[in-house]
Amino acid sequence: MLVIVAPGQGAQSPGFLRPWLEDPTYAARLDWLSTVAGLDLAHYGTEADADTIRETQIAQPLLVASALVATLQVFPHPADWIPRIGALAGHSVGELGAAVGGRVITAEQAMVLVRERGKAMAEAAAVTETSMTAILGGDRDEVLAVLERHGLTAANDNGPGQIVAAGTVEQLAALAADPPAKARLMPLSVAGAFHTEHMHPAVARLGALARSVSVHDARIPVISNRDGQVLHQGTEVLRRIVTQISSPVRWDLCMNTMLDLGVTGILEMPPAGTLTGIARRRFSLGAMKGVETFALKTPDQLDDARAFCDKHAEDSTALDTSPTWRLVVSPAKGTFRLSAEAADVDTLAPATTIGTVASLRDEIPVTAPHGGDIVEWLVHDGDLVSPGQPLLRLHPQGVSS
Repeated sequence: MLVIVAPGQGAQSPGFLRPWLEDPTYAARLDWLSTVAGLDLAHYGTEADADTIRETQIAQPLLVASALVATLQVFPHPADWIPRIGALAGHSVGELGAAVGGRVITAEQAMVLVRERGKAMAEAAAVTETSMTAILGGDRDEVLAVLERHGLTAANDNGPGQIVAAGTVEQLAALAADPPAKARLMPLSVAGAFHTEHMHPAVARLGALARSVSVHDARIPVISNRDGQVLHQGTEVLRRIVTQISSPVRWDLCMNTMLDLGVTGILEMPPAGTLTGIARRRFSLGAMKGVETFALKTPDQLDDARAFCDKHAEDSTALDTSPTWRLVVSPAKGTFRLSAEAADVDTLAPATTIGTVASLRDEIPVTAPHGGDIVEWLVHDGDLVSPGQPLLRLHPQGVSS
């Protein structure tokens, strides 16, 4: 089972787009997205220095555009690949790329959103001098306790041995003077305390814009940074992309969900290496044993990347999103419990809770956001379910078949 992932801010490096822009098709597509974003992305991806592309309002559009255009290089006919990709995930701003890949929003909508996201986050970061530091190694509980003592937020939880702390420069300086035992600190090349309360103004700005964005339900399951849940409803994908700006990234839970889905191969879009590196660290602990990774960094790897996809892709994972049907899918692995509201009825009102999916960690309510006439239950009360598994097929009211 194939999962496609897109990296977040900090993955960029000077000149990383230079070999890609030798391809006129890539260059033309990047020029179009540059026009939408109002930035010369070719310049920033080839000539700009590290300090320039570190700026939030430049880094974020650059990352999203590079992932989007490279995806079209790997999959020249995306519709042929929709049924073959098991899931999509993006780290932080990479979620916008995942949303485009799942056909929730268009590339143009993503570029407008990421342009405004970058500006709003840069403005929020300018209010107070903040930053982020990666903590490598150490005992997880002790690391979290030290962060709490210094008033810092675990803004990125990337799995065993890598937590990213975020807060004011004074708080991070205190952490450097009093680090967790057996841990190494690595300041990150970012210009703010992303995914913390410092970003609340940016959430408000992007939320106002998102209200005017039309969305579609995902054609490929999208794994959420918030909690690793599998998302299908387009409005929920977009809502979480907005609110995630000030909420911690739980990439550890995203990887857990990939394992629950049965992942065998993870392909990372450029500028690749960060997320596949995190996965390889999990290999060393045995958590993702047998899962292969491919970091797509340069265009001379395209044939190998396509071969990797052919090896791991399958033909039964895409969601059925015919306009005359709607599916309600499971957000996580667990036991499905049917609700009293949905039992023994033929029609569901919008936003009806059809049940819950209970795991050892939590119990997640599942709703039918659009409602409709029940055509077929695909599970029974008490069944074990997987992330993204269809639970219920509905026929929208007022739509003829």
